[in-house]
Amino acid sequence: MLRRTIEPPDEAAIAAARELSAGQAKPPGSLGVLEDLAAWVAGCQRRCPPRQLEDVRVVVFAGDHGVAASGVSAYPAEITPAMVRGIAAGVAGVSALAAANGVRVDIVDIAVAADLTDLDPAVGRFKVCSGSGSIEIQDALTGDQLDAALAAGERIATEAATDGAQLLIAGDLGIGNTTVAAALIASTFGLPPAAVAGRGTGVDDVVLARKVAVIQRALVRAGRRASDPRQRLRALGSADMAAGVGFLLGAAAAGVPVLLDGLIAVAEASVAASMHPEVRPWLWAGHRSSEPGQSLALTRLGLEPLLDLRMRLGEGTGAVVAVPIVRAAVAALRDIAQLSDLA
Repeated sequence: MLRRTIEPPDEAAIAAARELSAGQAKPPGSLGVLEDLAAWVAGCQRRCPPRQLEDVRVVVFAGDHGVAASGVSAYPAEITPAMVRGIAAGVAGVSALAAANGVRVDIVDIAVAADLTDLDPAVGRFKVCSGSGSIEIQDALTGDQLDAALAAGERIATEAATDGAQLLIAGDLGIGNTTVAAALIASTFGLPPAAVAGRGTGVDDVVLARKVAVIQRALVRAGRRASDPRQRLRALGSADMAAGVGFLLGAAAAGVPVLLDGLIAVAEASVAASMHPEVRPWLWAGHRSSEPGQSLALTRLGLEPLLDLRMRLGEGTGAVVAVPIVRAAVAALRDIAQLSDLA
């Protein structure tokens, strides 16, 4: 359970940002979405003009998923710990893109089914379990595991906020995670499995059909329990995604905005908004994934992505690439002169 209330972004700061932008040396509205984005940051920071975003962080929540054993991915589960090591070493996809865009990367082992104790102890300090249950035949988590994962995510966000983070991104890592995320989105919005299931790691038609069938079995098994967001997350989610939900809620409660990544982050946002609708104003979509479930969920959340680069890597990469756009929006609001000062 969220330990703090979520207050909305400051409407006075948003109004001040719009007024400031309207008076600048440019036609009103000529910067389009950048003007909305700058006002959003001002509201989240409760000040106008907002501070430039110097401290942006992506936290990658890693975990294995029992559903991977059903053959829903192009890669084996052994890839998960290998990629954790890649991120920890700073050589993964998110590492390269974050370095290019001035974003800090942290990797957290929430539920990887491997021994990673040789890595920095910080990687495993919130570990909940070694893999989550296979959702088509059993609940992903016990009640205690769900509580631990939600609390871990909230604490990680709270600690980041206390440490000065100004914008947060939830990254993801784990073979089978797109199947789990698609199941959560289907359940949250009443969508058919075939509409939300995508090719994930690049699966062929045979595997995609298997993936759709697995999601359908999971939804039937969860039944009416899934109408409750907490039970939905327990039955159809995973420990790493539960931590992601807690992270989004914790960030909003701490007053730190979140830039959403792809399918997994948007699935987490869908559940988080079901639990606490007040989280929604603290979220902005960084990019549109090529996964169909992500676009469907974004529409239902009322979120318009900043980028559409056909990305589907995960790890937080799409949101990381969008960070310069957010910084540009802030710079425009801060640094463009008022027309009255130039006349």
